[in-house]
Amino acid sequence: MTWSAQQYSRFEAERTRPVRDLVAAIPNDDVKVAVDLGCGPGNSTEVLAQRYAQAQVTGLDSDQDMITAARKRSPQTAFELADIANWSPAARYDVILANASLQWLPDHQTLYPRLVDCLAPNGTLAIQTPDNLQEPAHLLAQEVAADARWGGKLAQVRHHSRHTPQWYYGLLQPHCQHIDVWRTTYFHPLEDAQAVVEWFKGSALRPFLAKLDDSGKAEFLQLYKQRIEQAYPALPSGTVLLPFPRLFILATR
Repeated sequence: MTWSAQQYSRFEAERTRPVRDLVAAIPNDDVKVAVDLGCGPGNSTEVLAQRYAQAQVTGLDSDQDMITAARKRSPQTAFELADIANWSPAARYDVILANASLQWLPDHQTLYPRLVDCLAPNGTLAIQTPDNLQEPAHLLAQEVAADARWGGKLAQVRHHSRHTPQWYYGLLQPHCQHIDVWRTTYFHPLEDAQAVVEWFKGSALRPFLAKLDDSGKAEFLQLYKQRIEQAYPALPSGTVLLPFPRLFILATR
């Protein structure tokens, strides 16, 4: 399953707003080394580098298309091809940013404390993850995937489960001196229902579409769009308002 930097970046302004809010809330001022885990096309790394202009900032991503786009966007920043799942740095970081990336990984019970261990003393782990598995856009994707026309190809496709704010707080509390957790729902005005489909083609629909041929993808997306039109009725102007809940965590070692 590969990423498309171009597709993901179609809604760059909307996708970047949460990371701006997250990075602005990081309590650390004296930061020498920082890393962006799952940097995508580099928009989140750019926000991090703007906040800490004096720091050595690195972006990591497991997808070559994303790394290529990030290097083109910010040639002065170091970007490396790497997988968060087995990332084991030799040095410790003052800030570790993970913006909309950790939801793609399993076993948060092990992953989150491991990332805290990669922090320098008083360093901060800054995480933002979509918290929308119960939103219509996700539930409808599962409904469409369950349709018999796919011949069972999509039966095993599941997004990794996510936990409550209380669960994450309790998990990190023994490892951190301070934790800040909050949830924000953004309401993104999109052009129409097709724009909602295009949004999720760049993220949540990828595991489903990756298992279908071109004709199957087109049929899946058409059926999904029909259900999106019902779940997200357009305003009189034609605009569709997409609610998007996100969970934020700042954990200081």
